Amino acid sequence: MLVQNSDTPLLIRLEEELREYFEGKRKIFTLPLAPDGTPFQKKVWETLRIIPYGETISYAEEAKLFGNAKAVRAVASANGRNPISILIPCHRVIATGGGLGGYSGGLWRKEFLLAVEKKSD
Repeated sequence: MLVQNSDTPLLIRLEEELREYFEGKRKIFTLPLAPDGTPFQKKVWETLRIIPYGETISYAEEAKLFGNAKAVRAVASANGRNPISILIPCHRVIATGGGLGGYSGGLWRKEFLLAVEKKSD
């Protein structure tokens, strides 16, 4: 039984897509996104959206993918300011040595999201 918390079509769609994600049935979100941020942050967040479901990359790899290998710290900082952290998957970025690195929502949430994606992979 689907319990809807809103009459707004976009919020209903968000609920559906998030439910599908946590059930392991959705790997790509299709909602239109318009997060508020600087042009630099927005470009970093677009870079995050191309990391495939169930995969991780390092902050250094993200900086290279972004187009500036020397901007590791700035890219990591922009990740931390991501306002839509599941839909824009900053949890897929880990430390170069394989550790989790940081996560503004708490490392236990990052671990949980990575586990959700690994389980349904």
